[in-house]
Amino acid sequence: MTSSLSAIVTPGFDITFHGVRGSTPCHGGGVARYGGNTSCVSVDVPGHQPIMFDLGTGARYFGVGWPADQPFDGVCLLSHLHWDHVQGLPFFTPVLRPGGRLALHAPLQEDETTVEEVVQRMLCPPLFPVRIADLPGEFLFHEHGDDDFSIGEVQVMSRLIPHLGNTLGYRLSWGGASLSYLSDHQQPGVDVYEATDNARELCQGVDVMIHDAQYTRAEFEHKSSWGHCTIDYAVWLALECDVRTLVLYHHDPSHDDDQLDRVIAEVNAQVGDRLDVIGAREGLIMHLDR
Repeated sequence: MTSSLSAIVTPGFDITFHGVRGSTPCHGGGVARYGGNTSCVSVDVPGHQPIMFDLGTGARYFGVGWPADQPFDGVCLLSHLHWDHVQGLPFFTPVLRPGGRLALHAPLQEDETTVEEVVQRMLCPPLFPVRIADLPGEFLFHEHGDDDFSIGEVQVMSRLIPHLGNTLGYRLSWGGASLSYLSDHQQPGVDVYEATDNARELCQGVDVMIHDAQYTRAEFEHKSSWGHCTIDYAVWLALECDVRTLVLYHHDPSHDDDQLDRVIAEVNAQVGDRLDVIGAREGLIMHLDR
């Protein structure tokens, strides 16, 4: 079983990156190659409904490619409800048409507020001109903590991980292939390399790990309580958990293409053949064989 970039149709599933930035969208020539939209990844499992991770501004670009004559019935696994992970929701074309259906799975909130109530508060005047109830599509809400459930034949593990507010990481397994998604993950401290049992369970032995890599070590010294981690920490966790391929994700908006190129080259030189390291970029498709 290997993970590789491929346009060849072979047994397995495809992982497509539609938005790879953290915190806020950005644009300009300096980010043209990696892209400036916020978090959204889709997973295409043959014979199954579409699965998405997060609904940042990248979700719009996934949505506009969906055939207008094909009703959408999909699932989104939301890591958490920070704005950069949900701001693409009212611009996701398939739910702006009658017949569209989206099941939203998200973390239990720390108070008694439901996820549906949070989304209703986000999408209403004066913050937004249209309420979610006014959108033509149908929305279903599911709340999770440390759970195991299935989407068709796809096995899903959700686990709470450190960030700011309740946040989930996910692990998908299907046909012998596995993928983990930890978009926002708090490193314990500067030069502290430890992980919770939940994070280890999500990542142990996966074929592909998509992981927060927002800060350099120098940046993290000033932002160590902001809910994210260093590129070095993401690499450490991947090696610690015997991951095959690490996808560096949730790039800081201040990191341009040239800087990301340098970082990825340096990391690959350091890890050698112990780990494949890829920088997430918009339009990247990874085919994960069974």
